[in-house]
Amino acid sequence: MSIPADLPGAVLVAAGIEALKRGEATVEALLVSVGSSRMRAAGLDIPSPPPLAHTPEIELYLAIGDEHPGDAHSRYNALIRRLVSFERALERRMSTPESRRDLADQA
Repeated sequence: MSIPADLPGAVLVAAGIEALKRGEATVEALLVSVGSSRMRAAGLDIPSPPPLAHTPEIELYLAIGDEHPGDAHSRYNALIRRLVSFERALERRMSTPESRRDLADQA
């Protein structure tokens, strides 16, 4: 299934999936890794992350801290909120048979 572009955070998720396909552990890839179980359950094909020293949540926080040392906490929380918004919207979209069929046809 392709990623519905009109969902909140779709650009982040798409970038994260592409980075995971390349084996990269970018902020976006780590964010997708955090939500991978829920997104897989909703029907998205999420690649496995490269080997990580910590959980995806910790790796995400560390990666954000490398880019924005003084603001990691608020940026981490903002990204997690965006991820949850995407997941909820995806689950709502997938809750109707018509939507599931339409998205499967796009893949």
